[in-house]
Amino acid sequence: MAKILVTGGAGFIGSNFIRRLLRESDHEVVNVDALTYAGNLENLDEVEGDARYRFCKADIADFDALEPVLRETRPDAIVHFAAESHVDRSVHDASAFVRTNVVGTQILLDAARMHDVGRFVHVSTDEVYGSLGATGRFTETSTIQPNSPYSASKAGSDFLVRAAHETHGMDCCITRCSNNYGPFQFPEKLIPLMISNAAKGQALPVYGDGKNVRDWIHVEDHCRAIQLVLEKGKAGEVYNIGGNSERENLHVVRTVLSLLGRGEDLIRFVKDRPGHDRRYAIDGSKIERELGFVPEWNFEAGLEATVAWYREHESWIERVRSGAYRSYYEQQYGRLS
Repeated sequence: MAKILVTGGAGFIGSNFIRRLLRESDHEVVNVDALTYAGNLENLDEVEGDARYRFCKADIADFDALEPVLRETRPDAIVHFAAESHVDRSVHDASAFVRTNVVGTQILLDAARMHDVGRFVHVSTDEVYGSLGATGRFTETSTIQPNSPYSASKAGSDFLVRAAHETHGMDCCITRCSNNYGPFQFPEKLIPLMISNAAKGQALPVYGDGKNVRDWIHVEDHCRAIQLVLEKGKAGEVYNIGGNSERENLHVVRTVLSLLGRGEDLIRFVKDRPGHDRRYAIDGSKIERELGFVPEWNFEAGLEATVAWYREHESWIERVRSGAYRSYYEQQYGRLS
């Protein structure tokens, strides 16, 4: 058994990862999250009573708030999810992305080195590679050429993690994953936005011609891959994680409409996003060869299950959209503030 500190554990992927660790391992988990707009502790209400789980509210970009957490909890490893992650928001204002993704990662690395943390897994994105043409896939040695402020900030954090390994000998791994989908995703991202709008008969905004291609992976597959890297990955290595499910955005939107019994008249094409990468595709042969990971979810089955989950959790979506979910922290932890 090890003690794993997870940053950003109240977010979409982080909360799915924490639930997996508590379900599929005997690890203890310390969840560190600043609870910015996308951090939702309701995502973890089912583990609140677990003796192996603890939540600490802290901002990774604030050393004075973060360092005491590591000093007290003494984690064996860190899995670093915490990040500003929405491309559109980064286009409008990149400052929060630089603060959290770049400065916050360096502060976390400094604190981890100060307290002799054994392993540091940095969860990154395929967006750091930039855009592909009609053919080919990103490998771990593909050129880093980010095209949005978000992906530039993630590339910066990747380089800092690499430098910590090369300069200080820290046991670091980097994962770069394709687009995630599944339960508990904040409804600003494509799939939950399309589901929630279509369910209400509202317009579905689609950038440009809708033919941008993404490789989709179910969040459960992604979390399983991260656990493999945490437990078996080689220090200093990068591992690409893909779903083998390339789909055009427009195809995804049309599939959501079909699953909900809605017509394509709800689709509204809008002005394309600046710096919108045309295609991503992941070559996951390295993590399959070295760690035995292959995705288990078929995209169509996974999307159908995801639509069903959101339909069964409409009250969760409404609390997120209204901001009511923020009251959960006060209810559960207000006495500790």
